[in-house]
Amino acid sequence: MAETKKRDNKYYYASQWSLMWRKFRRHKLAMAATWLLLVFYTVAILGNFIAPQGTEQYDGNYVNCGPTKIHWFHEGEFIGPFVYGLEVDRDPETLMRIFVEDESQIYPIRFFVQGDEGGEYKWFGLIPSNLHLFGVDEGGKIFLFGTDSMGRDLFSRVILGAQISMFIPIVGMLLTLVLGLIMGSLAGYIGGWVDTVIQRIIEVVRSFPQVPLWMALSAAIPKTLKPAQVFMMMTLILSLISWPDLARTVRSKFISVKKEDYIMAARISGAPPLKIVTKHMIPSFTSYIIVNMTMSIPGLIMGETTLSFLGLGLRSPATSWGVLLQETNKLETIMFYPWRLIPMIFVFLTVLAFNFMGDGLRDAADPYK
Repeated sequence: MAETKKRDNKYYYASQWSLMWRKFRRHKLAMAATWLLLVFYTVAILGNFIAPQGTEQYDGNYVNCGPTKIHWFHEGEFIGPFVYGLEVDRDPETLMRIFVEDESQIYPIRFFVQGDEGGEYKWFGLIPSNLHLFGVDEGGKIFLFGTDSMGRDLFSRVILGAQISMFIPIVGMLLTLVLGLIMGSLAGYIGGWVDTVIQRIIEVVRSFPQVPLWMALSAAIPKTLKPAQVFMMMTLILSLISWPDLARTVRSKFISVKKEDYIMAARISGAPPLKIVTKHMIPSFTSYIIVNMTMSIPGLIMGETTLSFLGLGLRSPATSWGVLLQETNKLETIMFYPWRLIPMIFVFLTVLAFNFMGDGLRDAADPYK
């Protein structure tokens, strides 16, 4: 009885965030999606270490090579993970060049190895290193996802492309948050002609078809810019288009909250408007802002992927999932080299995971559920 009463007291006196976390944990799909995203972002952060090759490394002898098979047994004897050597052959039906395993050559998979020349990188942009998670001895090749039309390792490019495709939406989300909060709070708190002007701006931005607007803005990006500059320009473009939805959400919350008694008390006590907004109004619906932003990230991911796929975003040798998919826009590539579509799987899983996590957060933030 005492334990039940103690548990009930913990529930009734719990903070809003504690209650949200309890509800969120019960949403199994949302929790699974959250763990998946944590894994993806960890891999992206450590991408240069995990990827066996850099984005500019290639080998013309292994153009369009299929995924390498990892073996554990050789002639019935267990020798640990290894790959066989690769030899070039011809398909007897299509006469296309194919790669076959040479079982006389065995290359064990090594961990924490020094990469080939060209695989150097800097930890967090500061500490130079050439250490990679795995690799094989000289003369062997390991391509977990195969290679592309230039002989570049697709697994490495997918991992390194995640650094762009998964972090552009995060930076874009932060810029969207700033724009949405500023415009929405001005419209909801001040009202009058300010609200009218901001609403008309929102309607104008929302009236443009999204993809053509992306294309028009991206066409203004000079092709001579460096990849880092293109990254910032794309982030700015995506943010300028995606802020209206958040602004309208913030405006509606401000209109409902500013009539509450504690807001009126703060005004009567002489609190400045900026303090009322930042200390009282915005914190009252922070959970809804988090949900809204989480649900907007999939759209930003698709935006970056679409722009790069259309050739209007990042360009090779810079790598993103959209750039990798742009390189598969020919039917023969899909027919003969289906492994080149692997980046699409990661786009699908990431967007789906963010949607599931957003659904879980929305249910957790709803006080009536």
